[in-house]
Amino acid sequence: MSKNKMVRLAVVGGGRGGTFSKVLGSLADKAQLVAVCDHDEAVLHLWKEEFPEVRSYDNYERLLDDEQVDAVFLATPLFIHARQAIQALQAGKHVISEVIAITTLEEGWELIETVEKTGLTYMMAENYCFMRPNMMINNMVQHGLFGDLVHVEGGYIHDVRNLTHYPDGKLTWRGNMLKNYRGNTYPTHSLGPVAKWLDLHRNGEDQFDSLTTFVSEGLAGQIYYKELFGEEHPGAGLDHWQQGDSAVTLIRTKKGKLITLRYDIQSSRPHNMLHYALQGTKGAYLSPRHHNEDPLIWLQGRSPGMSSDGSAEWEPLWNYADEWEHPLWQTWGSVAEQAGHGGGDFFILHEFVSAILDGTKPAVDVYDAVMWSSVFPLSVQSAAADGKPVKFVDFWGSKS
Repeated sequence: MSKNKMVRLAVVGGGRGGTFSKVLGSLADKAQLVAVCDHDEAVLHLWKEEFPEVRSYDNYERLLDDEQVDAVFLATPLFIHARQAIQALQAGKHVISEVIAITTLEEGWELIETVEKTGLTYMMAENYCFMRPNMMINNMVQHGLFGDLVHVEGGYIHDVRNLTHYPDGKLTWRGNMLKNYRGNTYPTHSLGPVAKWLDLHRNGEDQFDSLTTFVSEGLAGQIYYKELFGEEHPGAGLDHWQQGDSAVTLIRTKKGKLITLRYDIQSSRPHNMLHYALQGTKGAYLSPRHHNEDPLIWLQGRSPGMSSDGSAEWEPLWNYADEWEHPLWQTWGSVAEQAGHGGGDFFILHEFVSAILDGTKPAVDVYDAVMWSSVFPLSVQSAAADGKPVKFVDFWGSKS
């Protein structure tokens, strides 16, 4: 750690990481940007224009040799997150990694073992956990307003076909993911917030038990590539893509709670990246379908009407903001609102540097990161077996 109790941070993946640059000013008393790493010289140049004092690297290993770097923020393609995180930890750097944390079970074990061995801070930057309505619902859940939870939903429905290729038609890492994998391959935006609601973590009373995943036929990608690049492009053929248009994963916890996840990054429709729902014994929650809707809530004994006679009526979640706003949003809301992803971009960095400086457990630790991310390989396994249930690996226990 630097002598002035400031976390000296390096951003790895300057293109994607640039979206977080405006957050750094809000954390000037806790974190200092000292370096940026990217293969693209044009990206490095843009960073140097905004932050002339930072050191720039086009080689990750050389960055890790920099003794003036305390921590790295990995904003790189997801398939290299685990390897880069392990390298950084072994080099003595704390790590905050964008989602997802791992893509194989072997990576999960190695990442956990490395964090435990080094004793350094690792956090997955699941910013959706920190969005205002998700944190407010979590606060209400913890205080029992919904009774016992029985079912939660999460959905990431976001047409990103334009991000699956370069202008010449070659596939990006997203495109190759669709080409080579069939399952729920980007699960944590949907799963992270609802896992928090269910209190599913290493020391919690409940844990993940099993999952099953079904994947629809794939039509949207084929149509898109045919229209954009013509029939001669390999993507215009159905047999080019492993991933279908929609993947649905059903997770059961050891206490019998149910989690439904939908993943769809190809279907033609308006975005709904923030679909969440909750059902408890005393109430329910529905997230907005679009920007012009409010999140909706119904609480037995407080909201209008009764469920049993059909007179129950939804009301806006914000009716309860004065009473149940999450304490972090009460303190930092005005700052967080200026950041991306509904304030989540501020909170992930705030939580990470605070965990380092205070010596506390990060909000999304390595066990959460690996368990949530393990839906990728486990769902691929289930989908390949026509939806056969697959048991979760007990990363919270011992490998032996």
